[in-house]
Amino acid sequence: MAQVFHRAANNVAKISIVVAIILAGVAGYVYTQVARSSYLTGRYLEKQQPVQFSHKHHVGDDGIDCRYCHTAVETSYSAGIPPTQTCMNCHSQIWSDSPYLEPVRASYRENKPIEWERVHDLPEFAYFNHSIHIAKGVGCSTCHGQIDNMPAVYQENTLQMEWCLACHREPEKYIRPKSEIYNMNWQDADLTAQERLNLKADYKIRSKEMLTSCSTCHR
Repeated sequence: MAQVFHRAANNVAKISIVVAIILAGVAGYVYTQVARSSYLTGRYLEKQQPVQFSHKHHVGDDGIDCRYCHTAVETSYSAGIPPTQTCMNCHSQIWSDSPYLEPVRASYRENKPIEWERVHDLPEFAYFNHSIHIAKGVGCSTCHGQIDNMPAVYQENTLQMEWCLACHREPEKYIRPKSEIYNMNWQDADLTAQERLNLKADYKIRSKEMLTSCSTCHR
């Protein structure tokens, strides 16, 4: 019987397998990079707001504490969006006639909330509680970045599952004294490794197994 395939077909088959494996590896790598890119995660992208509120001015320049506006951050799963009354506490006296702040005054007059564009938006299947993170020593800047340097707020981190798990596997690397929770200038190097472990014990932070259990974040 005549040979159906030329002997070179063996080499072609071997090369094809190698090329297929390489292409699969490249495709996998490209996928992981695209999945982490700002195009999909929204990282570093500034959103247009009804009023371009500057955290750099209010927090960095004026020194307003996070809790003045985000009143529920220590007691609720949500940090809370301040009502217009909070804005008017100051702006009924300061810049009270500025055209730039007319949307704020209109919101107050009409008793209608300003429709802010959400910046940090977790999917519905992920449960996140601000109060427990604050109680366990996680500072605002750990997740939100240097808010006091942001004229317009953007998403500092990917908010992807791998980012959350990095902290839940080794929480001692990301915690700080509770007196420094709202300190935007806090640096990770301000504590030694042993001091972090001591804080972890003091805060009674659960085990890695429990923190990385599916039911912790997916309820």
